[in-house]
Amino acid sequence: MRLSRIRIYPVKSTRGSELAEASVEPWGLRDDRRWLVVAADGEALTARTNDRMLTVTATPTADGLVLAAPGYEPLTVVHPAADAEPLPTPISRLDRCRAAGKAADDWLSEVLAEPVRLGWQDDPRRRAVGETHGGRPGDHVSLADDAPLLLTTIASLDRLNEWVSATRAERGEPAGDPLSMVRFRPNVVVDGVAEPFVEDGWDRVTIGSVPFRFAERCDRCVLTTIDPDTRIHGKEPIRTLSRHRREDGKVWFGVRLIPLATGIIRLDDPITLG
Repeated sequence: MRLSRIRIYPVKSTRGSELAEASVEPWGLRDDRRWLVVAADGEALTARTNDRMLTVTATPTADGLVLAAPGYEPLTVVHPAADAEPLPTPISRLDRCRAAGKAADDWLSEVLAEPVRLGWQDDPRRRAVGETHGGRPGDHVSLADDAPLLLTTIASLDRLNEWVSATRAERGEPAGDPLSMVRFRPNVVVDGVAEPFVEDGWDRVTIGSVPFRFAERCDRCVLTTIDPDTRIHGKEPIRTLSRHRREDGKVWFGVRLIPLATGIIRLDDPITLG
């Protein structure tokens, strides 16, 4: 087994960025989900309710990031200063972020066609991984939903695409293109797994020289039904996952991991278990 893909999402719910290598920190991959967009009502904005977020790319820099979107001039945003305005967030177990400032707010508000604000999580140690999500004392997480990393496997996606094709054929629908792994927003993708969904039972995974432990399976939401490139909404993969991977009222694809050490992971690193 080998590591075939590394992705980070510097601003939560925007487009991901492909990496050849990444630094593993206690709360996840460096620069992953350290920024978030807050709507006018104070709720965290995601592509589930505003799919324009999928047009925004955020590229980390040494002191912040660069925001880009088709048809707009890129904007450089620096990490807010220690005395920057606190930005309350609705993310559980997190008191606040630091407000990125008017320029970032205005740029994103125009791109997303609604008034929003941008915030930066300056210290992930304020946010613990919940016990119900596999957390233990001392486990921390960025602004990711529940745990530091999401792992998926190509074998599981291949099986899911077989199921989706069968579902479409049964219903007399066009075959359509296979679902892309990008829909599932993983951080790491594993190739060379012999059987689909065996990752559900992994207790410990080592990528290169960096060990991780299993936190929980990942339940999937409606965001996976939005094509990240065309922003077309559909029924898959939730419809088919509901037939084959439904349990406890949820559907499952991928697993969440917690780092047991820091280090560097790279494409083609070997994956070992136990």
